[in-house]
Amino acid sequence: MAAEKVSEQKFTFNLLSSKTFSFLQDKNTSEFLMKWSMLGRITAQAFNFDQHFQTYNKQEFVSDFFRDPRVASNLKVLGADGNWKMLDKEVTRVTVELVPCTKLSVDMFDPLYSHGIVRPTGHITKCFHEYYADFDELRQMLLIEDSENYGVISREDRQEFLFRLFQHICLGGELCQYEDIITNYIDTTRLIYKDMVSVQRDPETKQVMAVSTVLKVKAYDQAGLCYPSESEQEQSFAYLLIDLSNGTWQFDALVSRYGDLTQASRMSPCRPGILQDLMTAPIACLDRRQEA
Repeated sequence: MAAEKVSEQKFTFNLLSSKTFSFLQDKNTSEFLMKWSMLGRITAQAFNFDQHFQTYNKQEFVSDFFRDPRVASNLKVLGADGNWKMLDKEVTRVTVELVPCTKLSVDMFDPLYSHGIVRPTGHITKCFHEYYADFDELRQMLLIEDSENYGVISREDRQEFLFRLFQHICLGGELCQYEDIITNYIDTTRLIYKDMVSVQRDPETKQVMAVSTVLKVKAYDQAGLCYPSESEQEQSFAYLLIDLSNGTWQFDALVSRYGDLTQASRMSPCRPGILQDLMTAPIACLDRRQEA
């Protein structure tokens, strides 16, 4: 991931306040996001810009984005108090990661069934965990690199925006109530993906392809990280999805902040840091077929 100090501005941006996103308005999706401790902690905004974008100038593009006063006064960021506010920070440095975005279907998750992580009924195989109750094979595959099923999804596919979005949804927020059946995770991932990613039919091959350029971004001010959160957490994320199709120069910003640990610790008996702990804690998984 590259980092760059903010330099002279080239691109300028404007908020497209009239654009709406289906996943933020869908009642069923809202209920799931609430269950997964993400409702009110994830949002999307649309912006346009005035210069032709090329992938090679992604650093300049993102630097200019965070430097633009119209962005600073309109870009939403979730504060530690749980309220959305405008960024309104003097950004001094940004990091930008180009995220592959080529998938057009959720077929990439089929190996979860063939390797027993998910049963044919859609039930997620449960695990016994030394420290955490109600653990399952899906979260083990997502989080623990030396687990038996980590390689079920290739490292190349794990870099894809579709997989990253799926992982964010599955792991949820601090007070997440996990699903027993995978369908809700996949359906919600599909809905957000369709909302955010643009597709186009190639005039020569007639094949439909994803045409969005996806950038994972972080911004820093003099005090340190300021966007998408003030602290590093994989479940705090921000992606810019740039759409150059149909002659439009615009993009969507998808941002989420993981639940504030101090606030959550007063609300939940679970101790903070569960996602980090799961990366190293010993695990023994048992196939409990009678539970499905």
